[in-house]
Amino acid sequence: MGLYMPAPTPHDDMPTELDPRRRRLLFRARHRGTREADLMVGGFVARHIGALSEAELDALEAVLDHPDVDLSDWLTGRRPIPEEVRSPMLERMAAECGRPGAGLPERE
Repeated sequence: MGLYMPAPTPHDDMPTELDPRRRRLLFRARHRGTREADLMVGGFVARHIGALSEAELDALEAVLDHPDVDLSDWLTGRRPIPEEVRSPMLERMAAECGRPGAGLPERE
């Protein structure tokens, strides 16, 4: 019988240099429930999580509280962001995620 080698876990791609709050937010952004939201929201968060201030992290947490269907529609421009949920963080995400090719995995 050969040696047992466990399969990689989803946490294997989690940067270890991030503090626990940033790691939790990155995981939450990458595991939204729909593949489209995982790529758009998770990609945005992965690119920016290291440079966000504490206030921006608070704003990001508020954005992540919205359902995937709404976030996907707002970030792709299918529906406008309602005034009652509009925030600088959500607008920033929509501007970046609305670009052609946004959400596609980066090529190595």
